[in-house]
Amino acid sequence: MHGFEHTAPPGRDAAGAASARLAGHRLVPLATALVQEDGRVLHWSEEAEALTGWAAEEVVGAYVARFLVPESARKRVLGLFAEIMSGSGWSGIHPVRHRDGRLIELEFHTYPIAGPGDRPLLLATASDVRALREVESDLAILDGFFTQSPIGLAVYDTELRFVRLNNALARINGLPVGDHLGRRISSVLPGLNSAEIEAVMRQVLSTGRPVVDARSHGRTPGDPRRDRAWSASYFRLEDSTGRVLGVSSSIIDVTERFQAEARAARAQERLALLASATARIGTTLDLQRTAEELIEAVIPRFADFATVDLLEPVLRGEEPAPIQPDRPVHVRAVAVGEAYGSGLTTVADAVGVSSEYDAKRIYTQCLRSGRPLLKPHVDEEVLRGLVPSSDRVDPGIAAGIHSYLMVPVVARGMVLGGAEFVRTRNPEPFGAADVALAEELVARAALAIDNARLYRRERETALTLQRSLLPQEIHRTLGLEIAHRYLPSSVVSEVGGDWFDVVPLSCGRVVLVVGDVMGHGIRAAATMGQLRTVARTLATLDLPPEQVLTRLDETASAIGEGQFATCICALYDPVDRTWTVASAGHLPPVLVDPDGTSRIIELPPGLPLGVGGAGFESVEFTLPAGTLFALYTDGLVERRGRDLDEGIDLLARTLAARGRTLEENCDAVLAALVTDGTDDDIAMIMARVLPVPADRIATLHLPGSGPLPAKARRFTRTTLESWGLSALTDYAELMVSELVTNALLHADAPRRLRLFRDRTLTLEVADAGSQSPRLRSSAEEDEGGRGIHLVSELAHRWGTRPTKEGKVVWAEIEIDYHATRGRL
Repeated sequence: MHGFEHTAPPGRDAAGAASARLAGHRLVPLATALVQEDGRVLHWSEEAEALTGWAAEEVVGAYVARFLVPESARKRVLGLFAEIMSGSGWSGIHPVRHRDGRLIELEFHTYPIAGPGDRPLLLATASDVRALREVESDLAILDGFFTQSPIGLAVYDTELRFVRLNNALARINGLPVGDHLGRRISSVLPGLNSAEIEAVMRQVLSTGRPVVDARSHGRTPGDPRRDRAWSASYFRLEDSTGRVLGVSSSIIDVTERFQAEARAARAQERLALLASATARIGTTLDLQRTAEELIEAVIPRFADFATVDLLEPVLRGEEPAPIQPDRPVHVRAVAVGEAYGSGLTTVADAVGVSSEYDAKRIYTQCLRSGRPLLKPHVDEEVLRGLVPSSDRVDPGIAAGIHSYLMVPVVARGMVLGGAEFVRTRNPEPFGAADVALAEELVARAALAIDNARLYRRERETALTLQRSLLPQEIHRTLGLEIAHRYLPSSVVSEVGGDWFDVVPLSCGRVVLVVGDVMGHGIRAAATMGQLRTVARTLATLDLPPEQVLTRLDETASAIGEGQFATCICALYDPVDRTWTVASAGHLPPVLVDPDGTSRIIELPPGLPLGVGGAGFESVEFTLPAGTLFALYTDGLVERRGRDLDEGIDLLARTLAARGRTLEENCDAVLAALVTDGTDDDIAMIMARVLPVPADRIATLHLPGSGPLPAKARRFTRTTLESWGLSALTDYAELMVSELVTNALLHADAPRRLRLFRDRTLTLEVADAGSQSPRLRSSAEEDEGGRGIHLVSELAHRWGTRPTKEGKVVWAEIEIDYHATRGRL
């Protein structure tokens, strides 16, 4: 490529220099040699070795003519050498002898220079004549192809500036070649979609993957009144070393073909769009999903950008009232989509965001009339009347909005909202045929949306009832980390009877309950609520799990009408890390040991609740710190086409993965076992055994004789002072003294005093007696009988529970966390 010899940017000189660099697609070796006045060689380059075959160690210090010049031509060459050394200089083509004996033609350039001490030296450069001619021939062919091609051709540097283009492209663009050089497309042709074109070119530059048939459109100075279309292909230019030099493009004007094809295909596309949309819209009874299906059906085949906004009452499942002529409307975006990265999604309302349109807005008037609104050509003034706020006008114009269509969403004579369609990249404005198609599509979606509204109202009513029957908050439990999940059935308007509960007891103990009422619907949910309430009440009475299930069985049988349920009840004591578990026909728990080994705990199966007269057994075991304990309902592990045992095994394998928190474990289990919704509810509790800190528990073993109340009081005072709870010492000493004294008088003897610090301070005295203390009235002259009355008055709450060795009487004192937070 000729005519580009300057390098200083910017402008045509810079473009020419870049063109010259891009043209160097083949490197021709240039040999250099430095020769003394007497013909001895001082320097012999690697290129000289490659061209002649003579190594530097063979030539340096020797006479060059002996190696390179045949004896028959040596006299003439020596005469020429003398003339050159006299200062005349010489350039030309001359044959030399290769080391293998053949003659090769080299093109020489000689330069007499002065060496040290003004000693004359000769610098000679040489290139292979044949290689030079091949390069010249290649360049001539390429240059002829570039200049004579009827296809628009261009070369860009790595900054996407024009380096070279042919006359064909200059004619397409309607500007002289010189007006392009050194400039980018965006400045040369502002009427094009230059940002998208340059994005494609940057992709080619960065990845090296060619792009074929990239369509562009717009107007050029050559045809400023008409939109045109082009097909462009791009590939990256690299030199022989792999260095990226720029991008080359070939461009064909496809306007005529594009328009003819578009006209021929438009009618067929509308029919195909209507057919596919009919099959796509309304596949579910989910209101938002139906709106999304409408968006997916029209983008990009019908519109470049679309939104569906619904009136607020519709989203609540209510029937919307007619839009009043003097009142604004409130709509919320439920689906938004765009075909290209135009940025309109950042300008329009995001999904879930509400907007208000006053009564005079075109949008409001369109909704009130129930008829479509068409703006074939949109400019700044038109857009200002469409958007809810003026700050959206400039970004909308910048995104390329040029045509707008709105169709009210109307079903059963009610206006539910509005669907908006926008064209940016599609050059065709909306027309009458587009309005008819949009009305048909929106009408189909409107009916499905209204059906979804009705179903949502029914489902929300049922789910509200169901959720109200489940625990609203799970309290923190010392010695046990708990996570849970509850997923209602994915079947629309269907609720079930799964439930779970976490019941805190005294001394940090906790009861975990998971149950599943057989069947679905409001009746199952109501039965679940009754059983959960009874189970929680029974657990707070400190009944062991097998007795809780026995009483629940009686309750389920009393409900009648064949209401059956499975249930599992687990009692955990953090002091000695013991679990007591009983099952009524429920699925077995899954354990994961601290080393990651998962296993299933086999329990006495028991019959489901409601069968009546069934007996239940408990299993007791101890778990080390770090063990994971999981309870669940069958909705988690049971699927069509999958055996129940396979689901339980998959649950165990999923839980065996180490390094996850309990919350992450819950998410991982749902991701692994619930991949495509569920026909049944899912309830799940996971608990991880934690070590109880030593400063949370203090135990005093009481011997059979001696001043036990005084010993218990001293132990209590010392312990509470070490815990920073001195403010509670007087109350605690008095209560401990009464509990120990009561055990001495009415039981075989106290065995143990334990202080337990959590959200409350718990004082418990274990004895060998089986009879629980009770409140009884005392006359003024009675010397005793007031101890339990005193404990009842001072304690936040108190109670008793049976043990294998007798019973435990306990009392709780509330801790003022505001005063003691820094010490707990």
